[in-house]
Amino acid sequence: MGTEFIGELLGTFILVLLGNGIVAGNLLDKTKSNNAGWLTITIGWGIAVTMGAFVSGYMSPAHLNPAVTIAFALAGELPWGSVLPYIAAQMIGAILGAVFVWLQYKDHYDITEDQGAILATFATAPEIYNPVTNLISEAIGTFVLMFGILSFSNYDTFPWAGNLIVGALIIGIGLSLGGTTGYAINPARDLGPRIAHAFLPIPNKGDSDWKYALMPIVGPIIGAIVAVLVYGLI
Repeated sequence: MGTEFIGELLGTFILVLLGNGIVAGNLLDKTKSNNAGWLTITIGWGIAVTMGAFVSGYMSPAHLNPAVTIAFALAGELPWGSVLPYIAAQMIGAILGAVFVWLQYKDHYDITEDQGAILATFATAPEIYNPVTNLISEAIGTFVLMFGILSFSNYDTFPWAGNLIVGALIIGIGLSLGGTTGYAINPARDLGPRIAHAFLPIPNKGDSDWKYALMPIVGPIIGAIVAVLVYGLI
């Protein structure tokens, strides 16, 4: 379990460092990549997930996502006793990843006054706040992610090909479904950085939007569970 814990922690750290890093480069003032656009964010997140999986894949299953971990336990592919340690590792990695994004871009955080832009470099937020539809959006995106992961396992590929395929899937989800809530599709990816946003000494940061924080936790878990149930019917 020790090696698996480290694998999930390091993989999620890399995922958040690179994923939130591309958002910070887009939104913070006076970066060289300022306003590079949604396409770069979705591609950046696909690369982030791929690299996180490569970093952790030889130590752990590279779930990097509590919703995926819970779904695999429900499917009988992971002992339930491993669920909480995996999620703890993912949360620690996500918080550390967000802290290192802040360290990387500290000078830019210091001069950025847009509170919404600052929060967006840590956590997701809906374009139109509606708890029901926001929850559905996160559930649908995560359903596609989890169902895709389960489906890919039926194909004979190189051992590392799955990392690339999931990265491509993340890009597809972002481009097709991410325009509503920012496609957290991962409770740790959203909650961990949101916690970091709450305690880091960032000027002009505003609040951490805790009223929305439950949606990117519950929605992905629902979506992943439904994916496992549907897949089991096939």
